[in-house]
Amino acid sequence: MPYSEPARTAARRARSLTPSSPSVVPTTGITIYGCGRDEAALFREMAPRCGVLPTITEAAVSEANVDLARGNRCVSVDHKTQITNPTLLVLSRVGVAYISTRSIGYNHVDVAYAESVGISVENVAYSPDSVADYTVMLMLMLARNAQSIIRRADVHDYRLNDARGKELRDLTIGVIGTGRIGAAVMHRLRGFGCQVLGYDSRPQNSADYVPLDELLQLSDIVTLHTPLNAGTHHLLNRHRIAQLKHGAFVINTGRGPLLDTEALVSALESGRLGGAALDVLEGEEGIFYADCRNKSIESTALLQLQRLPNVLVTPHTAYYTDHALSDTVENSLINCLNFEGGKQHG
Repeated sequence: MPYSEPARTAARRARSLTPSSPSVVPTTGITIYGCGRDEAALFREMAPRCGVLPTITEAAVSEANVDLARGNRCVSVDHKTQITNPTLLVLSRVGVAYISTRSIGYNHVDVAYAESVGISVENVAYSPDSVADYTVMLMLMLARNAQSIIRRADVHDYRLNDARGKELRDLTIGVIGTGRIGAAVMHRLRGFGCQVLGYDSRPQNSADYVPLDELLQLSDIVTLHTPLNAGTHHLLNRHRIAQLKHGAFVINTGRGPLLDTEALVSALESGRLGGAALDVLEGEEGIFYADCRNKSIESTALLQLQRLPNVLVTPHTAYYTDHALSDTVENSLINCLNFEGGKQHG
């Protein structure tokens, strides 16, 4: 999401306040929910330099803890937990008028309902390179059978067996969704010399755009980077998965419900698809970001996927880099400052 000039100005102002600079007297209070230790350290470092007094809690926002936001018009929330409409209503009653979500996606907040109770919702921009790098890494791992090779090496089986891989320059990559992250993926892929196809409801650059059906039929690897909404839920459904080339790979670093997981499992188990790499998954809530070593996993789809040797599953971590986390914290503060100053950006 491109920043307007006021936001860029605020960003430059925030960066100009180095750690050795005296803190600005806080004039704005912000409650930060669902804040991990690494984020909390950054908020505590950056907020005083921006003139912000942060109230920080590791707990996700809920009806039980909205009093932490009392007196603050702005709150910052994480992307890991669905924010219920009753919670939004109670937030509005304690004076909250603005939510900045520390994510690009809004699918965990009912934005229309929030607006109906007087709360504006905005996302943050962070380095698209974090997810783009990770996506290309997953492509390379799938193309070179890395999962199978590593599993065998872990038990000291060093034979080549069927480990012969593919080179990206020999493949056609289909990128669905060509916003900031999708465009960054396409930029990286050009360096590998592969053919890159794009699909987007609103083409945004000079990529080789084709209709979705054509992209699915031509691509050796399909990667998903479109926002999740009612129109893109199960964008790759059973019908569209059936259109993919035999042996094709699917990568999802966007949102889990973009992909019909049941249909994907069926195509993988039948051998029709060559593999998948999933950093996001339907039903990941309550599983990803938790220590489940001594718990039973109730997601049948996750267990099925992890048993397959040609599937990589990672816990929604593509965005998680030093640079992106710093961007997220800084831009959360800037969002709230701009709201308080009447300078919301679109």
